[in-house]
Amino acid sequence: MRIELNVNGDRVRREVQPTLSLLRFLREEMNLTGTREGCGHGDCGSCTVLVDGKPVLSCIMYAFQASGKDVTTIEGLSDGELDLIQECFVEEGAIQCGFCTPAMVLVGKALLERNPRPSREQIREAISGVLCRCTGYKKIVDAIQQASVRRTGGQ
Repeated sequence: MRIELNVNGDRVRREVQPTLSLLRFLREEMNLTGTREGCGHGDCGSCTVLVDGKPVLSCIMYAFQASGKDVTTIEGLSDGELDLIQECFVEEGAIQCGFCTPAMVLVGKALLERNPRPSREQIREAISGVLCRCTGYKKIVDAIQQASVRRTGGQ
């Protein structure tokens, strides 16, 4: 099956098997290994990427379903310099083991795109689909809130 999509701003055309997940496509065909596989069943959220700006679980989405869409992975956020939200994750120490970090960063980025000034509760709700075993979520919420404040000038 032939697919055509934008991955991190680059146009990609490939032949894929109909059962190939977007996760496997990104990791194995595109060598974008920042997208993690945790459970492989859509339960943990570690495989989250942005499709047309919205968080999706790439382990349960087929690659062909992304055809014609824009896919952003953690590698697509920076072009040599960290994105603001990545900087805030580092500054707030919201990175611990790093396994869930790419997904958390992308979920936070998507939230701030649609709601530049989310409350802590809205941040918690947004990240609720991504499991973290290390941080207890406080530092992650702090990092997203800090990115919000810096993006909006504290207003």
